[in-house]
Amino acid sequence: RRYVESLSVYARQFLGQLDKPDVDAIDGLSPAIAIDQKGNTRNPRSTVGTVTEIYDYLRLLYARIGHPHCPIDGRPLERQTAQQMVDAVLALPENSRLLLMAPVVRDKKGEHQKVLEDARRGGFVRVRIDGAVRDLDEEIKLEKYKTHTIEVVVDRLVIRNPAGDAQRPSAAEHPDRIRVADSVETALKIGSGMMTVQIVGPPAQELTFSQNYACPVHGPISLGSLEPRDFSFNNPNGACPTCGGLGVIREIDPDLVLPDRALSLAEGAIVPWGRMNRNQRRYFDDILESLAAHMGFSTQTPVRDLSADVVGTILYGSNGDIMPLRYHLRGEDRVINGPFEGVVPSLRRRLDEATDETEKNEIDQYMTPRVCSTCNGARLRPEVLGVTVQGRNIAQVSALPVAEARVWAETLLDERALDDGAAAMSARERMIATPILKEVGARLAFLVDVGLGYLTLDRTAATLSGGESQRIRLATQIGAGLMGVLYILDEPSIGLHQRDNRKLLNTLLKLRDLGNSVIVVEHDLETMQAADFLIDFGPGAGVKGGEVVAAGSPAQVAQVADSKTGAYLSGKLEIAVPAVRRTARLDGPQEANAARLPLGKKALKTASKKAKAAAPPAEPQWLELEGATMNNLRDVSVRMPLGSFVCITGVSGSGKSSLITETLYPSLANRLNKAQLKHGPYRALNGLEHLDKVIDIDQQPIGRTPRSNPATYVKLFDLIRELFAKTNEAKLRGYEAGRFSFNLKGGRCEACEGNGEKRIDMQFLADVWVRCDVCKGKRYNRETLQVKYKNKSIADVLEMDVQTALDFFDNVPRIKRILKTLHDVGLDYIALGQPATTLSGGEAQRVKLAKELARVATGRTVYILDEPTTGLHFADVQRLLEVLHRLVDAGNTVVVIEHNLDVIKTADWIIDMGPEGGDGGGQVVAEGTPEHVAQVEGSHTGYFLRDVLR
Repeated sequence: RRYVESLSVYARQFLGQLDKPDVDAIDGLSPAIAIDQKGNTRNPRSTVGTVTEIYDYLRLLYARIGHPHCPIDGRPLERQTAQQMVDAVLALPENSRLLLMAPVVRDKKGEHQKVLEDARRGGFVRVRIDGAVRDLDEEIKLEKYKTHTIEVVVDRLVIRNPAGDAQRPSAAEHPDRIRVADSVETALKIGSGMMTVQIVGPPAQELTFSQNYACPVHGPISLGSLEPRDFSFNNPNGACPTCGGLGVIREIDPDLVLPDRALSLAEGAIVPWGRMNRNQRRYFDDILESLAAHMGFSTQTPVRDLSADVVGTILYGSNGDIMPLRYHLRGEDRVINGPFEGVVPSLRRRLDEATDETEKNEIDQYMTPRVCSTCNGARLRPEVLGVTVQGRNIAQVSALPVAEARVWAETLLDERALDDGAAAMSARERMIATPILKEVGARLAFLVDVGLGYLTLDRTAATLSGGESQRIRLATQIGAGLMGVLYILDEPSIGLHQRDNRKLLNTLLKLRDLGNSVIVVEHDLETMQAADFLIDFGPGAGVKGGEVVAAGSPAQVAQVADSKTGAYLSGKLEIAVPAVRRTARLDGPQEANAARLPLGKKALKTASKKAKAAAPPAEPQWLELEGATMNNLRDVSVRMPLGSFVCITGVSGSGKSSLITETLYPSLANRLNKAQLKHGPYRALNGLEHLDKVIDIDQQPIGRTPRSNPATYVKLFDLIRELFAKTNEAKLRGYEAGRFSFNLKGGRCEACEGNGEKRIDMQFLADVWVRCDVCKGKRYNRETLQVKYKNKSIADVLEMDVQTALDFFDNVPRIKRILKTLHDVGLDYIALGQPATTLSGGEAQRVKLAKELARVATGRTVYILDEPTTGLHFADVQRLLEVLHRLVDAGNTVVVIEHNLDVIKTADWIIDMGPEGGDGGGQVVAEGTPEHVAQVEGSHTGYFLRDVLR
């Protein structure tokens, strides 16, 4: 009740519109906390450290016991005296116009009328409020709920040199010495030891002086009394002024402007200019010819053969060098004398001048995040980065893997573990640091316990997988130490290697032992076996499920005949290990089936005869990547047999994604699909001549609003709309297929614009969607819903799950074929119109896989999937494997990043990364068939494979 009352009246009026659970009664309900996988933010300012609140404790630690150093040479900062400040002011350039001000309010909310009245009584005439100078004799009203900074203007003066000669008087002899000294002392008294000096521009400049710190060589450092907010990259006081605390700046990337340097300028090597209209292209071609004539090169020469000076001029301009630039306009040749602007400055100018999002998005595709040159990615001001604890600044500690940061926190108070040259803490510092480090160490230990020791605290939350995000929030809850709470988790084992699964289970058991109840929705076998009580739903999915099939201990559920889960628990059902493995294909899809070592004796003889009849023998086809060094990869070289099912394995953080999704996929996409993606560095990529395209089926959402759904994504809804448009009722009314689109005006409900829901701004809470009170969630207006097919409206069809729709459209082959692909990937239970915002990452990935299955395969495609078994039951994993192996049997290559042993054991080839995560990984530990990997000592995957291969 208190929480609801804390909401605004505006937010509270919508709480009644939220759907309540359809239950008769709930007894024994404790305060509940749901930790799902959909809560990771896309905000680039959110990091692992901020989400877990560890960074908040570090900010407090550095503000209280940090030692400031000069950001230029690293010397310890000394306290500034009033005399040093006077000397610094008098040393400013001659004729500098100055405002000497005393800060009295710094970033605080309120009207601050008492502060202003005190300034008036003190005889002061002016104040600077939020950067603007105001007279105190005018009426000043400040917004109560906004933060303000108020500085009293103590003096206004001009630095002068009465002698007028080159010999400038010393500070002790300066005629303004007494005036400046009095003003400085007054400012320090009013400003509690701080003073701000504004040099009136242009260019305007501002200096902050404090009686606390100054460099003996470089003079005053703009660093006031240290506060936790000074170490926050989300606060203007601490954020790097260049990147605003993001650590990166989006800039035009030359590699995206000139992606294929084997082309010449005449062949369209400059991609942004090649995509313009005909007149614009001709203009730029003429300008390039003028540049070529001036610098003595040919536009027919491949860009890679041009000199660095020429390429630099093309990209960044002639640096003011004047040249004749000839171009064709309205049928006549013209010439102007001026500098060549360059492609990159031209794109920057167009971006600055762009007035619509379309043009901005067009230029944005040639931009990439670059590490900020001012803070080098540390996000904070140089002055703040100069504050250290035992020789390390806060950014260096945040860049440590969690496991190493935990060691740092635990040994910080141990004088025996100090780095060379680091001074021991004083008794005061030790007293302050002890409780802070206790909290930091405990939270870091929780992260290690849930298998996230490889993450760094400065890792942005947007780059975390759903499973990682969920486990981070789980660690945060453990740190809270609550008791008597009901915790609900949705598949927390996602993304975890079997070695780390036991750590997660111990964490959940620790929560239980504190006196909490833990409910876990899970498909992992080890988690089920560790449960105290198991509830199995079924017997099928969608309309065929919704019943409690079995309930009891894992042993009791294993004995229930109707429980599929029980059958896998007892070992009656299992995903079989293939009798034989495929080898690298020979000459394409026709030979791909022969290249696979078949499962039956008859098939084995047939393939053997075909192989003997083939002459001359063909070479096996391999895809080879050499010298990958992205993130923690250590000059990794791997080879994958084409026409095979390849699994990339390893503990979390071992470099799997860096190798496949950040290096291999974008490199293949750029070469095969003509994409323009940024990829990790590597030396060579061989075997492309055997491939025609690459498809990455990731877990990113298929849409961001309820308007997106599985039916529209797989192009099924187009066929359904055409079917409704052919009904007699639609023909009588003159309705075409567009009438049945909820994206177009006419047939949709205009109250919710076809969403079926309305988005409600909950102010400081996350936005919520509530059902439209006009169409009741149907998306369409009354007239459109009156058109029926087999007694069902278009809204009724969207509410059908895949299994029901399969039966309903059994006699419509085109629709049935696409529905069958959704069925094949284990999505029988999802509704055709289910909003994309409600799909998990694994469900979104399988929708994308279904879309690809609906297309005609070429047999020369590489499919890349990242943990496709996310959210799948054993029976659904079996079905998914049949689909993936069907793709391979057609001659394609399937590359899967996976932890599920049931998938790994069916692979033809395994590349095991490790041996550990983070800096302890980035190497190929084992490579070969599952049987070979299982025998490799030091392979964590091989260790667990031995049991499942027996």
